[in-house]
Amino acid sequence: MRPLTEEETRVMFEKIAKYVGENLQLLVDRPDGTYCFRLHNDRVYYVSEKILKLAANISGDKLVSLGTCFGKFTKTHKFRLHITALDYLAPYAKYKVWIKPGAEQSFLYGNHVLKSGLGRITENTCQYQGVVVYSMADVPLGFGVAAKSTQDCRKVDPMAIVVFHQADIGEYVRHEETLT
Repeated sequence: MRPLTEEETRVMFEKIAKYVGENLQLLVDRPDGTYCFRLHNDRVYYVSEKILKLAANISGDKLVSLGTCFGKFTKTHKFRLHITALDYLAPYAKYKVWIKPGAEQSFLYGNHVLKSGLGRITENTCQYQGVVVYSMADVPLGFGVAAKSTQDCRKVDPMAIVVFHQADIGEYVRHEETLT
């Protein structure tokens, strides 16, 4: 368990900023205490400093995980967000997409969101912008990347992809043996 290097921090914050924008500061300086990011086995954990001090007594090889896993660094040093970060990204999300009940199951199985399944989209969403996907009942389902801007979504074919799938809460079931 070690702090992130400057390069790792930059790469991770750029990825998170795609979803939360300038609200990134609210993740670190929270009213219930100070939180930080730590790297352990190529995975980035979001943990309170209080728990971090308690974990200092445990050796690194015996420690499985600590806090909430936000994502992991790939072999090529790119950062990939995990679905476990959704609960922390959703309240601060700058751009949101709501999908119709009929499209929820398709999204939760790992498929992209089509125009026919799109319920609402935040105004001024740019193409390739990170978005958090919600059900029509405002339950966060996952996150992805906008394939089309808000203006393009209005005049596109109903079978066109409007959100590229990145992660969804169905991964808890589909990949439960690899999530830590």
